[in-house]
Amino acid sequence: MKKNLGVKTVMFPMPVLIIATYNEDGSANAMNAAWGGIHDTNQIGICIAPEHKTAENILKRKAFTVSMADAAHVTACDYIGIASGNKEAKKMEKAGFSVTKSEFVDAPVINELGMALECELVSYDVKTGCLVGNILNVSAEEAVMTDGKIDVEKLDPITYDTEFHTYRKLGPVAGKAFSDGKKLF
Repeated sequence: MKKNLGVKTVMFPMPVLIIATYNEDGSANAMNAAWGGIHDTNQIGICIAPEHKTAENILKRKAFTVSMADAAHVTACDYIGIASGNKEAKKMEKAGFSVTKSEFVDAPVINELGMALECELVSYDVKTGCLVGNILNVSAEEAVMTDGKIDVEKLDPITYDTEFHTYRKLGPVAGKAFSDGKKLF
């Protein structure tokens, strides 16, 4: 029997998104956000409170990148989520992250993370902190690809467990999408 738990922010898996921007002085900044996902075919939606340096940077530059946090960089990805860009100017360096300027938008791509969505701002609601961005390019390291496609096992992304405040790895393949259900026709 199911038990009613009330209103909770619970969704599994919850991706751990690393949003990177440039500050006014051209230095890179990034934050960790779990409230986001694909919004439409070529769009991403993310909730970022207006007081974050990242939100300020996105509004000024109209661009950002989104990388998937991975198991190999869990400490660095958590650090940039708990260290404020408003207080810690060198948090990217402390995290051990280096960047390359995106070829498609005015935002940095974090070199150490395996893939990035390169996005331009479409809208930002200051009241809710929710933004929508157009994905102009997806870049990925060859090391995380198989046959020219991003391989989730090689990328090794982590997810955020909202119930226990932990980061979790994804598990093995459970089935074949758009195929296994055909058995029931």
